[in-house]
Amino acid sequence: MSGAGAMFTPQHLYFDDVAVGQRWESPGRTITETDVVRFAGISGDFNPIHMDHEFARSTAFRRPIAHGLLVLSVASGLSSACPLMRTLAFLQIREWELRGPVFFGDTLRVQGEVVRKEVRGRGRRGEITWRRRILNQEDKVVQEGLIVTLVEGRGRRADDAAAN
Repeated sequence: MSGAGAMFTPQHLYFDDVAVGQRWESPGRTITETDVVRFAGISGDFNPIHMDHEFARSTAFRRPIAHGLLVLSVASGLSSACPLMRTLAFLQIREWELRGPVFFGDTLRVQGEVVRKEVRGRGRRGEITWRRRILNQEDKVVQEGLIVTLVEGRGRRADDAAAN
């Protein structure tokens, strides 16, 4: 299969299917030391606060912490299925705050809420602003802010999809 819609299933929601105020919560995912090591390799961020247990003992956290961008990336993945959306593009991160550390073994989940919708392209797509909160196993918010995505609308024509 080819084309922009090939990865979408009938369960994926359109822009038109969600309303401001709707909320979802993702399943959990545990952050491992392997996740942190792999992210360091991909990003090139080998800061000892993430990698060196001895150094980390000398910090306020007393142990290594996960990269903030790793946490945001994991949250992006968790959010992609909660709800399943016909997302065409990730547009913005706004007002994002890192509120607390994430340690190896912490289990994260994401709460998402639609806070704004704006039609684009004569209804063929729209921007959705989501408030996302990343919580750990103790229900503490470790990161939160706004994410803006471009989502396919029901008015999208087949020739539009083929052009993308």
